Amino acid sequence: MFVIHGCMLGPDYVPPPVSVEDSWIYGEDKRLDSLEAINPLWWQIAFSDPVLDDLVAQAIENNLELRSAALRALQAQQVLAIAVGNQYPQVQQLDGLIDRSKYVRSGITGNLQNEYYLNFNLTWELDMWGQLRRLVNSAAADFEASLAEYDGLLVSIIAQVAQAYINIRTVKRRLEVARENIRTQREGLRIAEVKFRAGEVSALDAEQAQTLLSNTEATVPGLEIAFQQLKNSLAILLGMPPRSLNEILSVRPTVPQVPAITSIGMPQDLLRQRPDIRQAERLLAAQGELIGVARAELYPNFSIGGLIGAIDIRGGQLNGRSDAWDLFLEFDWDILNYGRLRNNVRLQDATFQQLVSDYQQVVLQAQVDVENAIVAYLKSQEQQFFYKTAAMASEEAVNLSLTQYVDGQVEYNTVITTLISNLQQQDILVIAQGAVAANLVQVYLSLGGGWQIRDGLTPLELLPEETIEDMLWRTHYWDKFLSE
Repeated sequence: MFVIHGCMLGPDYVPPPVSVEDSWIYGEDKRLDSLEAINPLWWQIAFSDPVLDDLVAQAIENNLELRSAALRALQAQQVLAIAVGNQYPQVQQLDGLIDRSKYVRSGITGNLQNEYYLNFNLTWELDMWGQLRRLVNSAAADFEASLAEYDGLLVSIIAQVAQAYINIRTVKRRLEVARENIRTQREGLRIAEVKFRAGEVSALDAEQAQTLLSNTEATVPGLEIAFQQLKNSLAILLGMPPRSLNEILSVRPTVPQVPAITSIGMPQDLLRQRPDIRQAERLLAAQGELIGVARAELYPNFSIGGLIGAIDIRGGQLNGRSDAWDLFLEFDWDILNYGRLRNNVRLQDATFQQLVSDYQQVVLQAQVDVENAIVAYLKSQEQQFFYKTAAMASEEAVNLSLTQYVDGQVEYNTVITTLISNLQQQDILVIAQGAVAANLVQVYLSLGGGWQIRDGLTPLELLPEETIEDMLWRTHYWDKFLSE
């Protein structure tokens, strides 16, 4: 097979310049390491939790949105294959006839006549101006953009699973804190009732204690609702019914701890690391090729082709075989286009320029996302420190107020105040601890880490076996594709 190529009408695509900072605003913080790139398996390094590792693996295998993205990438791959095939000769028409006949006229029987013929037309569009090559390049860039789209969704799904898991453990810890406070408040109620029966205080103390206890107990169902709803959300990410998760997920009532130092790399790493940036750049490249395609339409298209046929008639007037062939060169040139083709060139160029702005905006937004995530992560750690100090003090205040109440040194209003404050402080502390872990996940999400586990796999290899079997059942045309 030989291919005839002419010149390629431009412009040739060159990635546009983008503005990227040299360092992060909080890059000098001792809790961050800007010199080392993030680990693709960041969730394993950051939390060292086998349950989370298993949940992420299940999500990668079964998440339906991720599967849909893989199928979109597979579609883009087939579009690219079609564009490649259009560069080569095409059979436009293939027809033939096999006929056996016998004629009877005026009582006279004629001879048997056998007639056979086979014709086919072959045409080949010469890529004189690079239009077909530009279309291939555009389809290739679209395919790469579809892989980047899959990578972006993969990063998002991993982060969503991690955040859902953190939220589940946070709520479970909040439930435990509420129940711990309920036990303390029940003890306060018991003490108030004992003092009332002893005639030391009025019934008001016991009623106040009961009111506080009942209000605290009422928070438990609300937290249980949140706990189940979070598990249901996680089940969707794992691509399984909610009930199935009850047997899989048995988490400790503690909030995951974060590492002392987190590797975040440099801002320049975002250009190759963030999938949405790569997707925007590849879409831009695909559009850049379409400018050349539009320009090629201003010039004539040339095609070569021919007709090859064979006719064989036996028993008729034409005996033996007759061969026929025809070779032609044709061109078409849309001269009277009334500016339509030039307008299309301008349209494609304006679309390209818009995508340049979109690409630059994505790069800018990516840097902002990281800066926002970093400051939220670092400052939430500082909040956690203060809330922890407050929670320790409130717990000590409860112990002191109960002791002093037993000794008659303070009124029960003081006990009520310390019990309410302790419940609030302990709950706030757990929420703050969960926020630190969740903000760390947001840092990794903004940095675009995790997609590298897909690197090197084809779209078909990203699909589960049962999906491939379904496709094979509908059509056998995947057989050859699978063997390549």
